[in-house]
Amino acid sequence: MFLRHKKLDLPTAETALPGRLMSTPVADRHEVLGNPLEGPWPAGYEVAVFGMGCFWGAERIFWRLPGVWSTSAGYAGGFTTNPTYEEVCSGTTGHTEVVQVVYDPSKISYAQLLKAFWENHDPTQGMRQGNDVGTQYRSAIYTTTDAQTATAKATLAAFQPVVTKARLGEITTEIKPLGKYYFAEDYHQQYLAPTKNPNGYCNHGPNGLSCPIGVAKVAE
Repeated sequence: MFLRHKKLDLPTAETALPGRLMSTPVADRHEVLGNPLEGPWPAGYEVAVFGMGCFWGAERIFWRLPGVWSTSAGYAGGFTTNPTYEEVCSGTTGHTEVVQVVYDPSKISYAQLLKAFWENHDPTQGMRQGNDVGTQYRSAIYTTTDAQTATAKATLAAFQPVVTKARLGEITTEIKPLGKYYFAEDYHQQYLAPTKNPNGYCNHGPNGLSCPIGVAKVAE
């Protein structure tokens, strides 16, 4: 997205920016799916949060999946309350760019979402994704249930041999329970929607690798 900041060390809770009380306002409806961006969600639906570099392209990957009800771009994994995009890019909030995915587990499983996650970015690059460099571009999975944590760790273990065989090194993806999710500014939401920036670019897409546990889950 932008290469203005390249701070590669995460701040601590004591050194991170304090933030603000006011949350970032967003549109009422998803530009593509037409459903609310903010809850409450339909009964039985679940929430997943993924960081895989620039959130523009990542969000588009997930809103295209059958069974996904809503998506949004945001920030997670850090300390600053209600951070701005500029603050996150400075590396002084601890957050990474993420996508919040609201989905119907009767139509798409968490393992299938993880399959899309693992197979559409390079999870071995640490504090970067391609040419995008900075702590805000790190690969991350922020879980909302214990079952999600177990599945995320299982898929990482299953995917590592595939990655190793491809000579890409160790997976650096951060996996931990979701703390607080903050919505990104409205202009980031569904940025690559056909009605907004149909010719926009974000470096996401098939990495040529297959996550085996995802295949197994889909087949059940």
